[in-house]
Amino acid sequence: MKRLGNQKGLTLVEVLIALTVFAAIAVSLFIALNVSHKTTHSVSENTTAESLTRATLEYIKSCDYYDESCPDYDEGVSPTQYYQGLVNVNIIPPTGYTIYVSAVPIDPDTYQPLPSGDLGLQKVTVEIYYDGDLVLTTVSYKVNR
Repeated sequence: MKRLGNQKGLTLVEVLIALTVFAAIAVSLFIALNVSHKTTHSVSENTTAESLTRATLEYIKSCDYYDESCPDYDEGVSPTQYYQGLVNVNIIPPTGYTIYVSAVPIDPDTYQPLPSGDLGLQKVTVEIYYDGDLVLTTVSYKVNR
C-alpha cells in the first residue's frame, strides 16, 4: 500500500509479523512455565519421599529387633506386619503418600532370604507411593544386637 503525504501507520503485513513474533514468544514462555511446574512438582514429590523413607528407617532401627521365636511378639505376625504396624502408628505421611515396609530375614553369609528362622539380620525395604505410583524404594539392613 502506498502512503499518502504525512499518513503514518502500520501495514497489514507489519501487524501480522508482529503478531507472529508475539505468538512465538508467548508459546515459548508457556512451554517453559509448564516444564518448570512439572519439574518443581517432581522434586517436591521426591524430597517428601526421601524424608518419609529416612524417618521410617530411623524409626525401624530404633525399635526392638523382631524375631519370630521371641515370646514378646504375637504368634504368626511376620516382620513385615510388625514393622508396618509400628510405622503406621508413628509416622503419618502427607495426603496421597503411602509407606510400605517389608522385612525379610537373610543369611549373613550369602545375603539370600532364609526359608525359615532368623540368624539376626533382616533386609528392610521401604517403598513410598504417591497417588498409587512408586516414587522411591530404599533397602537397608537391621541387625540383632
